[in-house]
Amino acid sequence: MNNLKIYVILTVVMMIWGMNVSAVKMIVEHFPPMTINSLRVFTAGIVVFILLGMMKKIRKPAKEEYVFIFFGGLLNVTCHHLFLSIGLARTSAVNSGLILGMGPLLTALLAIPFVGKRMTIVKGMGFILGGIGITLTVLGGGKGLSGMNLGDFYIFISILAQAGSFIIISKAAKSMDPRLLTGYMLIFGSAVSMLIGFWQEPEGLSTLGGGSTLLWLLFAGSAVIATAAGHMLYNYAVGMVGPAETSIFLNLSTFFSLIGAALFLGETITFAHLSGMVFIIGGVILGSGALEELMLKRRIRKQAA
Repeated sequence: MNNLKIYVILTVVMMIWGMNVSAVKMIVEHFPPMTINSLRVFTAGIVVFILLGMMKKIRKPAKEEYVFIFFGGLLNVTCHHLFLSIGLARTSAVNSGLILGMGPLLTALLAIPFVGKRMTIVKGMGFILGGIGITLTVLGGGKGLSGMNLGDFYIFISILAQAGSFIIISKAAKSMDPRLLTGYMLIFGSAVSMLIGFWQEPEGLSTLGGGSTLLWLLFAGSAVIATAAGHMLYNYAVGMVGPAETSIFLNLSTFFSLIGAALFLGETITFAHLSGMVFIIGGVILGSGALEELMLKRRIRKQAA
């Protein structure tokens, strides 16, 4: 698939993930967070395998691929969501947003020694612009930046675990379809999360019967569209164009989450948010390699003319 088409798909995925933030916020406010999240991810894993079965892509992993499933599921599903939920309970949304915005940079830095990726000047400028955009967007909430605390450390561990999982997915893609890897990761990671949920929220399952029809529709949409389809497409893109190039698109998720919050939760979008969007979009164009690819294609056309 053409890289530019993948960039379009990633943009759509980021829009879905951004809107999903509002849906998840509504869900966890009415159900035990760890229990409902593990159930949501497990449901997504089942859906992924149903889709893979229709595509005839299911196979038993090779012995060496179990390592990718174990560490990918542990980092991407269990550790990322566990430390994120703990951190959000102990720090401000502003601090969380700024730290989560470090994800693309951490992924790019990890990709240099572990994947052999080269950081060009253009891509480096993209990551800088994306960081500025995230800062403007998050601080645009007007609540200021509070002092660093233990919660910030948990958020950092969460985003570091996710960045590490992208490296694993990139390496696994050499022998295993990333979409199949996604299914195994979701099932394994959610199973571990469920065990932790039984320990942290022993009465969690017994409280799930009181949800409204709207909440369960949000649950289904989040599991099927955002988690199952979204992660299949994102991890496929990681395998096709690389972890650093895809991670820069995560910056777009921050802005789309603000739009979702404004539409569904009644929150306000400020001028600082719009300014941040400009930097984020510029950062994505430069950091993803899209601009370099367009310039290369134009140069090839000129040479062929």
